[in-house]
Amino acid sequence: MGEEGDSSDYIDELTGLSEPSSQLMFSTSDSKLTIEINELSRVGNSIAVLILVTCLLGVINGLDFTQSESGLVRPDEFVFRFAENAPDKSAIFNGHVYDDQGEPIENATVYISWYQGDYWVTSSNQTDKDGFFQMEKLDPGITRVDIIVDRDNFKDRFSNRVLLSPPALFEPYGFTTIDFDMPSQQEFAKQDCADDSPDCSIREIDNSPKQMKHPLMDSGATLIYSAVGIGFIGLGLIAAGFTVWAMKSGSVYLLRTASVLSFFTMGHYYSACMFSLVAFILTFTISKPKRVIN
Repeated sequence: MGEEGDSSDYIDELTGLSEPSSQLMFSTSDSKLTIEINELSRVGNSIAVLILVTCLLGVINGLDFTQSESGLVRPDEFVFRFAENAPDKSAIFNGHVYDDQGEPIENATVYISWYQGDYWVTSSNQTDKDGFFQMEKLDPGITRVDIIVDRDNFKDRFSNRVLLSPPALFEPYGFTTIDFDMPSQQEFAKQDCADDSPDCSIREIDNSPKQMKHPLMDSGATLIYSAVGIGFIGLGLIAAGFTVWAMKSGSVYLLRTASVLSFFTMGHYYSACMFSLVAFILTFTISKPKRVIN
């Protein structure tokens, strides 16, 4: 019997399972176990819904940009706003002049004019054998372009309202390229004389009254406008994805990121910019929900 006791004491010492020699004491405390829950609070979910609405407005805004022929703001209006603040003499205008058969017209006079302060500024150039012309050091914005062609003892003048593009990003000059199709002599013969005389040498077709709201502009500027719309749509969808992810994971940081992304999708919906800004500020008030275990 003595040997068994010695053996058990030896094993207890090796395993550290020896019975405590001191008397056990029990005590109570007011401490509580809390566990953070991986989900947003009610305030967080409300902010997430606000961001989702903002993302939807951003997508709608992008769709508006991609519809160049309709929408709240047209490409020409968008470009005109930038042209108003562009530096003087920062536009370059070029293109071709063709007849009604699609053949280039040589030695056609391209006469451009724009209103600056209290006077008109003008510039002109002649087309080459390929019907090409180019003019530099023009002011961006709305201009009047008159193309004058001498044929059969008549001066046929074809007038249009043109929007010259301002410089984009870091470029020092804005480029506008427009080709003109000169109407046939039969079309000019149907028009009244420019000086209202019965027998005139100057015949005119003036399209500018029909182009008061939407002047001619570079097709590349329209493509850039549409590309901006596609960017807004993409950002809106990405922000919506971050918001849904935040709602599932309970991450305030993802929700904050979504609010920042949605801010850059607004374009001309300026009121919606305030929605995303308010949502971003409110994300700093979100606290993690916790479960208390007594």
